[in-house]
Amino acid sequence: MSLTKHTHPQDNGELVSRRSFLQWSGSAAASGAVLMQAGRAYPAETKKTLRMGVVGGGFGAGFHWHEHPNCTVTGVTDLRPDRRGRLRRRYKCDKVYDSLEIMIKEAKDIDAVAIFSGAPDHAKHVRMCMERGWHAVSACPTCVSLEEAAMLKEIKEKTGLKYMMAESSYYRPECILARNMFREGAFGELFYTECEYYHDVTNNYYDKGDLKKPLEFPRRYYNKGWPDAIRKPGYSWRWGVAPMNYPTHSLGYLVGVTGERIAKVSCLGWRGTPELKEHPSRKDNIYNNPFWSQASMMLTDKGHMCRCNVFWICQARGERAQWFGNNGTLYMPNAGVHGAVEKIRGKGAAPVSVPQYWKSDMLPEQMRHASGHGGSAVFISAEFVNALLEDREPAIDLYESLAMTVPGIVGQQSSLKDGQQLAVPQFERPGA
Repeated sequence: MSLTKHTHPQDNGELVSRRSFLQWSGSAAASGAVLMQAGRAYPAETKKTLRMGVVGGGFGAGFHWHEHPNCTVTGVTDLRPDRRGRLRRRYKCDKVYDSLEIMIKEAKDIDAVAIFSGAPDHAKHVRMCMERGWHAVSACPTCVSLEEAAMLKEIKEKTGLKYMMAESSYYRPECILARNMFREGAFGELFYTECEYYHDVTNNYYDKGDLKKPLEFPRRYYNKGWPDAIRKPGYSWRWGVAPMNYPTHSLGYLVGVTGERIAKVSCLGWRGTPELKEHPSRKDNIYNNPFWSQASMMLTDKGHMCRCNVFWICQARGERAQWFGNNGTLYMPNAGVHGAVEKIRGKGAAPVSVPQYWKSDMLPEQMRHASGHGGSAVFISAEFVNALLEDREPAIDLYESLAMTVPGIVGQQSSLKDGQQLAVPQFERPGA
């Protein structure tokens, strides 16, 4: 039985001309033609208003729920007073709670909650909110263990409530373009994807990047006295986190384009130079993780290949992908070295102008502006609100979210077994 959401277009040998490619890559965005793929057009007028709560004043202050004409933020919370103040100012919300637990107990005017707490708390906080009767959107990853994945599937199906993961790669413009190309059959058979997330953290763990001067706590991630982030006294949840515990910025470019599922994974991890191996964060952390960077080869349920990387120590940056088909290929820009490039059979390689999708009617007028994480923040905000107003599942629903998250969890297990290929359990919607 197929586990994919979308039917793979059949390769009928037809070639996509340069002219027709430019027509559909631009005009489809302008008209909102491929709605579920490109981000969801603004729905028809409605008198409904969604009442949102926001948890977490770090990344949680970077979204745009309050700009949607049919959404208002009616409660905010963070354990830190300074971040509570940031949320209050950002969303112009005077209902401020000292903790999520207090908000759950006292708030009576919330329909859905945006959860931007630490990664190990996402699954727990989503469960708490759904048990309260609230829909939920959370930062990525959706969970950090297979047990949490099973729990979330159970609670979602028990309550019938909706969940979305705020995965930025899904709504970066090049990914929207790739999704439209895939739906139009421009790739032919998209048989190989390279997806990667590179985020060098050397300066956060070493004084000015000097490997001879390890910092006791990661400079940027240490939050003394912040109980929500603590698993051991004084440690942020990011202390020692495995790269493959954070795979969604990479896998969003595969699952979010083709809808395929990862069936098997083989992953290797790099423990670092002698100095890096001795850093306290690799020798003692809650994840039992010795790796700084990890590279994997994955096999999809359609028999296609994916090279998925997540590096914490490297001289590279950003989230990007390359999609290879027998008829077409698309390259994302590479850290400013070159722009996006596509190659269509018979036409040769040529730069491609990626549409500025946020300027289109895929968004309410108030939200048509540039935003954080590659322009994705406005799309994530609009999609979650629109899905609830329309009483449908968000584009990155729980099942898509787990398909982007679980392969990384298994990849970490593979790394600890020297790259042994492991099967990836599937957490699919009933009847799939």
